[in-house]
Amino acid sequence: MTYTLQESLVVPAPPETVYSVVSDVTRTGEWSPQCHRCRWDSSARGPGARFTGYNRTPEREWSTTSEVVADVPAEHFAWSVGPGRVEWGFRLRAVPGGTELTEYTRTTPMIAEVFAERYGERAEEELAQRREAARIGIPATLEALRALFESR
Repeated sequence: MTYTLQESLVVPAPPETVYSVVSDVTRTGEWSPQCHRCRWDSSARGPGARFTGYNRTPEREWSTTSEVVADVPAEHFAWSVGPGRVEWGFRLRAVPGGTELTEYTRTTPMIAEVFAERYGERAEEELAQRREAARIGIPATLEALRALFESR
C-alpha cells in the first residue's frame, strides 16, 4: 500500500537560490496546487522544526503538521507529514542552465495503519486518491516553480 513518486526538471537559477525558495515553507502557496498556505509552528528551523500546512481541493480542506527531516542548503529539503506517514522533499543539483530540481514523495508503512483506522475498508481507495493527486501535483508544482524562476 506504500508508494514512491518523483519527477525532475531544470529551473533557470543556481541551487542556492532555488533552495532558498523551496525551503521557505511560508511560500508554498505560490507553487503548490493543493497546499495554499504554511506557517512555522515556532522560530526553530532545520531538522526537527515543525510547520502547519493548510490544504484544499474541490472536495475538502484540511491541515497537516510536518517536521523537517532534511535541510542541506543547495542540495536537499524534506519534511515528514504526520510526522512519520509521508515524506515530501526537493533534491537539487547544479546543471548547465541552472538547477535540476527533483520533487519526490514516499509513503511509509505507517500510512497503511493510519488509513485503515481512519477509512476502514475504503483505505486502499483513499490512498490511491492521494497517490493520484501526487502524480498530478508533482509536475504541476515543478512547472510552477520553473515559471517563478523564469519570471525573475
